[in-house]
Amino acid sequence: MTTPDIRPLKHHKGRTVPAAIQDEIAGRGVSQRIPLSFFERAYEHGGMATTDRQATTLALAHALSAAERGLSVIPLSRTKLPALRSPHRPAPGPAHADSRHSGPEPVPPPCHGECGRPGHGVYDATTDPARIRELFAAAPWATGYGIACGLPPHRLIGVDLDVKSGTDATGSLRELALRHLFTIPPTVVVLTPSGGRHVWLTGPPDAVIPNSAGRLAPGIDIRGAGGYLVGPGSRTDHGVYATAPGTAHLVPAPCPPSLLRLLLPPPRAPHPATHPSVGDRGQGLVQFVLAAHEGQRNTRLFWAACRAYENGIGRALRAPLIDAAVHTGLTEREARATIASAARMTGHHP
Repeated sequence: MTTPDIRPLKHHKGRTVPAAIQDEIAGRGVSQRIPLSFFERAYEHGGMATTDRQATTLALAHALSAAERGLSVIPLSRTKLPALRSPHRPAPGPAHADSRHSGPEPVPPPCHGECGRPGHGVYDATTDPARIRELFAAAPWATGYGIACGLPPHRLIGVDLDVKSGTDATGSLRELALRHLFTIPPTVVVLTPSGGRHVWLTGPPDAVIPNSAGRLAPGIDIRGAGGYLVGPGSRTDHGVYATAPGTAHLVPAPCPPSLLRLLLPPPRAPHPATHPSVGDRGQGLVQFVLAAHEGQRNTRLFWAACRAYENGIGRALRAPLIDAAVHTGLTEREARATIASAARMTGHHP
């Protein structure tokens, strides 16, 4: 199987912007062809003024190009947050006059897109061009795009090296590498407007990397399953995200094993319950869910359910996965919603 080309969008001078961007920009009536010199200035440096409409058009074009490379994307606002509001947030309105309704409103059950409406953050992430256009059409204020981490085929891991608050995250990563005997291979690096860096790595199919902030070292945040990276070409309130010089032609490199071990939390003691009817593969997924710590229960359940459906045992493993999730502290309703979302993500009916 051929590995998809997931190189960022920068090319050598004299060539033109990739086809997805050309088609999208031409479709919006901005230009028929854009020479790379303009593209480099607008994409890497943000030196040219752009209207909101142009920023949205370019963001959509970048998102479509990323999707062509197998990366699932969502629209982002200038604040780097998902551009679409949750459809389950209560609408503002006058308080009920009847004192019998003066108590707090009931909290709706978690929804990861089961309702069919957009606005579920990273759970909206997709590689389907038609769906991407629908999401951006629903958020015409979007000026960037997020790339979901942890999803196949690339299973991205983002190492966010921050420079805020005087931290030297790059130096901290270098110390970790010396202490644990690993090196960061040549890979895609995205420069942030604040001067930080996002190092793109890939994870193995059998590992779920949780999101964390400062757990590895001060100033180092990890974007894993359930998180997202701001895609290069995105425009924010503070500037434009761009690939670092010399990394645009690279593909995300595999995470070094020693670093991968640091990113994985220690497993919790497994629950003794077994489910022999689903076989060894299914039992391994159940035990994986049972080993979840607080803060990663939904992520592990979602990943396990995706693998179950991909291996043709989704329906057989549904009940054991729900039991395992409830044992870790999720409600049955939350577990069912997460598994249904995994079924849809893998092209199955819940």
